[in-house]
Amino acid sequence: MGQDASPVFSARGLCKTYGSGEAIVYALRDLDLDIWNGEFVVLLGPSGSGKSTLLNILGGLDAPTSGHASWRDHELTGASEAELTRYRREHVGFVFQFYNLIPSLTVEENVELVASIAENPMKPVEALALVGLSHRLRHFPSQLSGGEQQRVAVARAIVKRPDALLCDEPTGALDVETGKLVLAALARANAELGATTIVITHNSAIAGMANRVLRLGHGRIVADERNTTLMRPEELSW
Repeated sequence: MGQDASPVFSARGLCKTYGSGEAIVYALRDLDLDIWNGEFVVLLGPSGSGKSTLLNILGGLDAPTSGHASWRDHELTGASEAELTRYRREHVGFVFQFYNLIPSLTVEENVELVASIAENPMKPVEALALVGLSHRLRHFPSQLSGGEQQRVAVARAIVKRPDALLCDEPTGALDVETGKLVLAALARANAELGATTIVITHNSAIAGMANRVLRLGHGRIVADERNTTLMRPEELSW
């Protein structure tokens, strides 16, 4: 990982507005961003600072009002829906605050569902081993704790070997100890698969495990900090 190469994510002048006239609301304001291959980046900021909007644009789930964003040589802004669908399928794994598992499928079947549409997937059992759930393959989501369900969601995101892992408040619904297990799973995916990982959170304690911490406020990046020493997830406290 080095800044002598081209960034994998690049954004220039990103603006996202809702409404019009006097009622206009800015989610993002003229935001510039570069993220390099293999980085583990934490996006920090209060509710309404633009974190989710930015993540959704980088993930091809939303489009800015103006400005542009790209993934390597793929221009995301102005891409067709078919191009964005292919980009999401081939390059991006998503982890959200809520697990969105299919209740009628086992843990292994939930992960297999994504593996079946990927070009070069891991075996579902390998993805589940990476998040420490080899012993839960035959269980259904209702038989798992919240933290276990979230780790299944991480396994589902990484089974297709994504280039980028985009996580929106992945520990937001979890207690501290359970949240650390989920963060450890994300750190392993970043280290062992090389997935460029972006985690958005309002929890500043999580910043200690990141290569870079980007702080957002009022739709802009207000600080870009780099950690010289990284904390392990189990060392975090909040």
